[in-house]
Amino acid sequence: MALKLTLKPDERIIVNGCAMRNSSRRHVLTIETHADVIRGHDLLDSDGIVTPVRRVYFLIQTALTRADLREDLVTPIQKQLAVLATVFGGSSCGQIFEAANFVSIGDYYKALSALRPVLRHEEEIMSRQNATNPKHAALSAHMPVQGSSPQPLAARS
Repeated sequence: MALKLTLKPDERIIVNGCAMRNSSRRHVLTIETHADVIRGHDLLDSDGIVTPVRRVYFLIQTALTRADLREDLVTPIQKQLAVLATVFGGSSCGQIFEAANFVSIGDYYKALSALRPVLRHEEEIMSRQNATNPKHAALSAHMPVQGSSPQPLAARS
């Protein structure tokens, strides 16, 4: 079954690791064979990795966009997803397990999709925390999550 994408003007898309940008007009793109595809609005910028869920999301995103790094990323992704499952629990736990299952079968886009509700839940928790403790908000905005160094992933070739 073909994948039909309607691209907005100037929308970014990555197909099999190749970054592309649409022209200034709306276009429809049909991908007829399997490809690793992600739209620009689903991508996290490496500057935005300041929380545990965002870190795992970024690692999965890297596995999706960099086939050459996938083998090295699967174990760290699975370990971090296991930690998230113990921290979040509840309905988020099911989505984290679903993301882990998709990672184990190599379907990284679906893993990202499963993790998006957890990402939103984490953002809600952080915004509530920041609203009740403004000092914490100022500190957390400038403190990276322990072990979150996206540079080595970008520097590898």
